[in-house]
Amino acid sequence: MRVLVVEDEERLARTIQRGLELEGFVVQLAHTGTDGLWAATEDSFDVIVLDIMLPGLSGYEVLRRLRARDVTTPVLMLTAKDGDYEQADALDLGADDYLTKPFSFVVLIARLRALLRRRVPQQPSVLSAGDLVLDPARRTVRRGDTDLTLTPREFGLLEFLLRHKGLALTKIEILRNVWDAHYDGPENVVEVYIGYLRKKIDAPFGSASIETLRGVGYRMVDPDRAGDGQVDDESRTAPR
Repeated sequence: MRVLVVEDEERLARTIQRGLELEGFVVQLAHTGTDGLWAATEDSFDVIVLDIMLPGLSGYEVLRRLRARDVTTPVLMLTAKDGDYEQADALDLGADDYLTKPFSFVVLIARLRALLRRRVPQQPSVLSAGDLVLDPARRTVRRGDTDLTLTPREFGLLEFLLRHKGLALTKIEILRNVWDAHYDGPENVVEVYIGYLRKKIDAPFGSASIETLRGVGYRMVDPDRAGDGQVDDESRTAPR
């Protein structure tokens, strides 16, 4: 899930970024209202965290222009302004939520997940493929009765695959949604992490959940229906 954080206090912005990334979010930062508006209109995000007091354009103005351009991305206003009128102004301009500083990071995460659920209500709270079950809220993964331990990157990758179960996903799409927004390294890092996942979620259980589509990318399949499609040899072996 991709998050745009528009916050001019760079230290706070980096702290928010690190915390969100540990929760599996892909985070892009902007430190001025002008840069935030440009990023929000030129790229796609699942949710935006927007400060009010920003250089260039205020958060109010950024929000007003976003809604005027029919950008419907959920926006959480994050600000030191805690007056009733400030909150009312933000909500009237199209904000979806409002959180004042100082804030609890636990509450921030919970509110972001709530906004995501509202935007895509059809998404199940628990994701699964056969007996492989991932709970985004509790940050847990299990295969049958066995609890699995994944790194934050592995968890984010598995969550993205499960949310798009049955769909062919290219390496570029995976990098864009699971890795850092500014990642410019080799694409084969996806192949490496697919290998890590297979060793944990498939190899010990003698099944295949992630299908390799040669020349395309990868697809999460339901192990109970693996016989419906061909899983090639590469998908059975972890990349070296």
